[in-house]
Amino acid sequence: MPVKNRFAELHDDITAWRRDIHANPELLFDTHRTAALVAEKLRAFGCDEVVTGLGRTGVVGVIKGNQTGSGRVIGLRADMDALPIHEVTGVDYASQTPGKMHACGHDGHTAMLLGAAQYLAETRNFDGTCVVIFQPAEEGGGGGREMCADGLMDRFGIQEVYGMHNWPGVPEGMFAIRPGPFFAATDKFEIVIEGQGGHAAKPHDTIDPTVVASHLVLALQSIVSRNVDPTEQAVVSVTAFKTSSDAFNVIPSRVEMMGTVRTLSAKIRDQVEARMQALCETIPAGFGATGRLDYERNYPVMVNHEEQTEFAASVARTITGQCEDAPLVMGGEDFAFMLEERPGAYILMGNGDTAMVHSPDYDFNDAVIPTGCSWWAGIVEQRMPLG
Repeated sequence: MPVKNRFAELHDDITAWRRDIHANPELLFDTHRTAALVAEKLRAFGCDEVVTGLGRTGVVGVIKGNQTGSGRVIGLRADMDALPIHEVTGVDYASQTPGKMHACGHDGHTAMLLGAAQYLAETRNFDGTCVVIFQPAEEGGGGGREMCADGLMDRFGIQEVYGMHNWPGVPEGMFAIRPGPFFAATDKFEIVIEGQGGHAAKPHDTIDPTVVASHLVLALQSIVSRNVDPTEQAVVSVTAFKTSSDAFNVIPSRVEMMGTVRTLSAKIRDQVEARMQALCETIPAGFGATGRLDYERNYPVMVNHEEQTEFAASVARTITGQCEDAPLVMGGEDFAFMLEERPGAYILMGNGDTAMVHSPDYDFNDAVIPTGCSWWAGIVEQRMPLG
């Protein structure tokens, strides 16, 4: 099954939807315009049911096949939100809202799933039910968690769920996937060091929290190099360092740091947090200061299920002839919440030689739209074939 001819016919329409969404980016759960556009189109396509407001601003469309005797229900998920980045692409459909842009391709994901929904509603060439899921707040808001908490899986009887993300650097329209842990857990932390401030010329009369915090930054790096098994993966990054004074001749009384931890297993996640807690208590104490760690667990590890991963890859191979082994990704993806609820898989599709996601000069590659739409349609038609 190569790229479906219908998506070549719809290519201009889907591109126009994508560029309209791109020009009107919305952040986190504030995806009201995008959600309204999605719901309007799903109703126009003739979906059997369209539900809005799930997980605050999520949209769900239900498409029943020409047969439903199999009782199978497959979910397909796309994300809708943008990022707080100022766009510098210079394209004529660039963001009309300063400081917001679709720098991760969610505009493309949404448009491709809309294209697939139109095709599936027209043909209904499957035995079962397809549930198309349009999710807000992937970029740090946990929209997948919110939709699941709102009863997404049980309400629509979803048995398996599949997701897709464009990936710069992978050849245009090619696919890559891996079973098991794929995207990392994304935790964040804040550390506060309290010392005793004073005159910079009299450091002996102070407890200098900048010295304490500097020792702590270096010690935190020892967690990965000396505590985590070298065959495992982990990242500990301190990304901000702020003192309570900005004068050149004052030793501050307080230092605040923040950063992120990335891990690919629950065991290593627990280990890193425990070691951070110990270091944040003992190192400041050794200098006569105090330390406090606030550790927040964010997205869990995204784990692809074995059977569904092989199926997703097989669908990709019917379209492009091959599907590569994807590398581990230390970035996060809140599709992890849906894969904790139901078996499924997440695949990468090449965006070609473009700027990397989350860059102000990134843009989704419209040339890959028919390929992405064909994969969505193939998931449904091949997983729920007509008898």
